[in-house]
Amino acid sequence: MDSPSFSNNIITVLCLFLLCNLPCFPSSSVTFPKEALPTKSGYLPVDPAKPGSAIFYTFYEAQQPSSPSLSTTPLVFWLQGGPGCSSMIGNFFELGPYLVTPELGLTKNPGSWNRIFGLVFLDNPIGTGFSTAASPLDIPRDQNAVASHLFSAISAFLRGLGPDSKTRPLYITGESYAGKYVPAIGSYIVRHNANLPAAGGSDSESRLNLKGVAIGDGLTDPVTQVQTHALNAYFSGLINDLQREEMERAQSEAVRFVGMEKWKEATEARNRVLNMLQNMTGLATLYDFTKTEPYKTELVVALLASLEVKAALNADTSIVFEECGKAAAAALHEDVMKSTKGMVEELLLSPQPLRVLLYQGQHDMRDGVVSVEAWMKTIRRWGGLSEFLAARREVWRVDGLLAGYVQRSETGRLTHAVVLGAGHLVPTDQPVNAQAMMEGWILETGPFAAGKGQQQQRVIPDHYRWQY
Repeated sequence: MDSPSFSNNIITVLCLFLLCNLPCFPSSSVTFPKEALPTKSGYLPVDPAKPGSAIFYTFYEAQQPSSPSLSTTPLVFWLQGGPGCSSMIGNFFELGPYLVTPELGLTKNPGSWNRIFGLVFLDNPIGTGFSTAASPLDIPRDQNAVASHLFSAISAFLRGLGPDSKTRPLYITGESYAGKYVPAIGSYIVRHNANLPAAGGSDSESRLNLKGVAIGDGLTDPVTQVQTHALNAYFSGLINDLQREEMERAQSEAVRFVGMEKWKEATEARNRVLNMLQNMTGLATLYDFTKTEPYKTELVVALLASLEVKAALNADTSIVFEECGKAAAAALHEDVMKSTKGMVEELLLSPQPLRVLLYQGQHDMRDGVVSVEAWMKTIRRWGGLSEFLAARREVWRVDGLLAGYVQRSETGRLTHAVVLGAGHLVPTDQPVNAQAMMEGWILETGPFAAGKGQQQQRVIPDHYRWQY
């Protein structure tokens, strides 16, 4: 039997030999305190005909519910991007109640989104993270299939949560490539709700009580967004005029392929634009032009390599966890340059008063402020666009400190927030302000309310004030 010191040396040697980018720790260094366990976790079916396909989830009930009754306490669903990246990154690196440390322990997150709301992380689509696919051919290849699976999974989750869940307000959120998932499932729910009984009924298929969707640094209308990179980099002082012209030619190629509906070629052309931007700027990461090194999401991969942690989460312990799975990315390769802007318009036009929040980190060079504002200005089918564009961008402060800027339509149907000091992963870079943003938007307080007040104090439910 190997001695502990010999085993540790072998682990180190193997990691170096494999050129592993992950922190190398003996499994005994992984700790998972009981208080960090999800309220519920496991697998949700997506298709009765495909029992081998299921979406993995972790659910954390509200620590201090915003409402005296759970039946009226909002549920926030989180979807990661990619395509094919696991929402366990959001869970353990961004907005979950406990975040991974460099030592592969867990520390309490002061900016968790389950402070006053229930929070659900979904590994979407199947074949992502701990989710399972009966066959690679069953992984969705377009947003309609993605939405169908998500609808089945969310419905199953709510049924399993109990009768109180039927009336709980639902908010679908996500970032990056979830800029397509979120409007897809949102519009899918709207269409299905029109043919289902009201929430709270005895029917097991009562309509879902969707109230709004939020997209962080999202890729939603790629053909518009890809055309912004050159000017954004140029006016940020990162490239010169000659390089701007070179990038614009590459951007035009991606647009040309979209016009021809050559989706594979369009995706590859966009990749060339991003690679060109990376090479020209020499940035450590396009996700945040101020960082000297990329986000250390590999810590989550190392944490979830532990059999102990997998078992604690009720995940299939035989699955080798990947941050971003190749199978899902390959399945959705031709989907990348297709737009879901029309689905956002459906939500804004819905007779049900749904609200849409678009937020970006100030420092994101991939799907940041300029990129998103460009496609927002093209939401022509929604009659409130002119009024929204005429609204002032208000200064937003949290507990007296400058947090960013908020622009909001008078009806509240569309809100745009810029978070200062943040990159692509807004909750990681500005945890407390991101939490305040989500709470303010859902509860319509501070600059997210009709009065557009500049100040925002973090919400403390009256029936829990004694705990502070």
